[in-house]
Amino acid sequence: MIKKCLFPVAGYGTRFLPATKAMPKEILPIVNKPLVQYGVEEASDAGIHEFGFVTGRGKRALEDHFDISYELEHQIAGTGKEGLLTSIRDLINNNTFAFTRQNEMKGLGHAILTGRNLVGDNPFAVVLADDFCVGPEGGDGVLAQMVKLYNQFRCSIVAIEEVPADETHKYGVIAGESMKDGLYRITDMVEKPAPEDAPSNLAIIGRYILTPDIFDIIERTPPGKNGEVQITDALMEQAQNGCVLAYQFKGKRFDCGSIDGFVDATNYVYENIYKKQS
Repeated sequence: MIKKCLFPVAGYGTRFLPATKAMPKEILPIVNKPLVQYGVEEASDAGIHEFGFVTGRGKRALEDHFDISYELEHQIAGTGKEGLLTSIRDLINNNTFAFTRQNEMKGLGHAILTGRNLVGDNPFAVVLADDFCVGPEGGDGVLAQMVKLYNQFRCSIVAIEEVPADETHKYGVIAGESMKDGLYRITDMVEKPAPEDAPSNLAIIGRYILTPDIFDIIERTPPGKNGEVQITDALMEQAQNGCVLAYQFKGKRFDCGSIDGFVDATNYVYENIYKKQS
């Protein structure tokens, strides 16, 4: 069973300056909830209840968000606003949260390795909060879909989606042998290739399930693209020596690491989630 989920959240969010000068980008709101809370809710809905955050300097607000605010709650107790905290209080009451710091930005692979002490010798999920995902209406969320696959295949799994050929340079891109509709056994993986070098247009997005042997692989993985320790390089070694699956998930993804994607996600949540709950 997948019981633990890691959130690498140490990045500076420079594309959102000046808003992120003093506020973590993961706390920026999609309507009335911070971006990171949607990721935690997705994982919790998948049956995961132990969360680890790899943070950095200036990220204290993340810890505060997943903690009780006694002064605020005392002020609004007994008022109509008390119910606005129900969703975050449910998460706090039913999950555990732990935090560690990534002292240097050395890539996603290094961030995941930094979280090793929070995960231990267990299979675990990784959620990149920048990728806001929603499952199909009435269906499982993306991580819940992947957990079901892990329970069947017991190996590392990455979520993928088709992207335009001229956008492959933004992603890790895979090639693989089709096992069934939407599921591939990875044979090749390239980090941010130019369109002419991309093995396909199937791009990895910010949802992973990883087996714990990935940590030893990351430790011996040299810096790759941009001088960073790339998780794609470690996963490629894992695929060559065993099995890594790529899953074309059902649902929608919004790239909230970009201004356009963030606005699109906000509009989607307002029209399809917030208004229906109000």
